[in-house]
Amino acid sequence: MTPSEVMRIPAAAPQEAQRHFAAKLAFETDCADVQEAMKKEQPDFVLLDVRGPNAYAREHVPGAMNLPRTQMSPAVLQDLCAGKAFVVYCAGPHCNGADKAAELIARFGFQVKIMIGGVEGWRDEKFGFASL
Repeated sequence: MTPSEVMRIPAAAPQEAQRHFAAKLAFETDCADVQEAMKKEQPDFVLLDVRGPNAYAREHVPGAMNLPRTQMSPAVLQDLCAGKAFVVYCAGPHCNGADKAAELIARFGFQVKIMIGGVEGWRDEKFGFASL
């Protein structure tokens, strides 16, 4: 029997799959987990909207701070983090601004995750936005 295109390349061994998915979760979180965590009085991360100030002013995730990549420095990030990790987001899957920001934050020596989906994912989940 010829395997389907799905199984033409066999699935990884369970232990290998577990390591892969655990590693992936160390780099990413989703909108629902962020939304739930932001309900806490003091979440255990700093949420950064890395889009430009005009996009942030129109709509952003409640509780997010605006910090475009061009304004990031070790000193600015240190002032913001208070020993917490950062979670960053941008417009959505069509935008790599969050990836660029996360790479820079990690290069500066801080822990960081990306909120997959960004603004579009937040909208898809029908979570509310804040604006200025």
